[in-house]
Amino acid sequence: MDHYMQRVEALVKRFQDINSELANPETISDMEKYTSLLKERSSLEEIEEAYNEYNDVLSEIMEWEQYISSGDEEMSEMASSELDTLTGKRERIEKQLIFLLIPSDPADKNNAIIEIRAGTGGDEAALFAGDLFRMYMRFSDAKNWKAEILEENETDLGGFKEVIVKIKGRGAYGRLKYESGVHRVQRVPSTEAGGRIHTSSATVVVLPEITDNIEVNVDPEDLRIDVYRASGAGGQHVNRTESAVRITHLPTGIVVTCQNDRSQHQNKAQAMAVLKSKLYEAERMKRQGSLSQKRKNLIGTGDRSEKIRTYNFPQSRVTDHRIGYTSYRLNEMMNGAIDELLDVLREEYIRESLKEE
Repeated sequence: MDHYMQRVEALVKRFQDINSELANPETISDMEKYTSLLKERSSLEEIEEAYNEYNDVLSEIMEWEQYISSGDEEMSEMASSELDTLTGKRERIEKQLIFLLIPSDPADKNNAIIEIRAGTGGDEAALFAGDLFRMYMRFSDAKNWKAEILEENETDLGGFKEVIVKIKGRGAYGRLKYESGVHRVQRVPSTEAGGRIHTSSATVVVLPEITDNIEVNVDPEDLRIDVYRASGAGGQHVNRTESAVRITHLPTGIVVTCQNDRSQHQNKAQAMAVLKSKLYEAERMKRQGSLSQKRKNLIGTGDRSEKIRTYNFPQSRVTDHRIGYTSYRLNEMMNGAIDELLDVLREEYIRESLKEE
């Protein structure tokens, strides 16, 4: 932590220097410089507040430590209890400070779009895709985030060949972006009479919803837009009208379809939103060419070769292969309790990021 604290202290010093500059009458008279300094100061406020809180906790720890060897048994017990609480608080702030050292992706605060597709394994893969979908829904519910299904292709057994859902909540993308990749399941399928363990997979891609804080330019000349009759569930109205929309981005070959809404206009708007997210993701992949392989893997692309996690039902085990993380709380995680794993993934990403700076 000492190495990181030097960097934190340098940023806090810069925060203090900016305050001094802002108080200078010459700075106030230069509106361009003044505005620039205000913006920089705003970006450092959170780390300055966390640093001050960290020092307050260290002071409290030093005060209570004096009582441990005071000879007063009652005060010693109280001090021990307080120190346990303060140590936990110190560790939390240390993690926060390390996190704040990394320049944030502007997309991190945005809603997330999650695409889940069944991979190898037929009906069992589709059922597993449904299990992953429900895992993310329960995780989102616990955070009071809202979910909106944009596209779904459900199977007769209750699984999904494909499902695309928007998770609406501040910071949803920043929290869930580590989920992109191939998820593998090992279990006895409900359709398997012989009781043999099968291995199936599903692919997850997490994209940010594009809003005003992110610029993605799409030339209308680069688009081919087709309308057609929707298929599957939706009632007679959907099947009678050409409400489904397919948009092809010709330069990249990216294809997006949407047929969930009865309105062609709404389907087109949803498809355009997903297309912009995919174009943003493609640009991000171009930019990360110089990053370490490990850092690239932590925010994957959903490529079929990227097996990021295995869910072993007979052993109640979940293993994330990118970071060597193993948990035997599979049932809890399938019910949405994935915060701990997401924390570990984020911390590893930060450590890799700091190594490269």
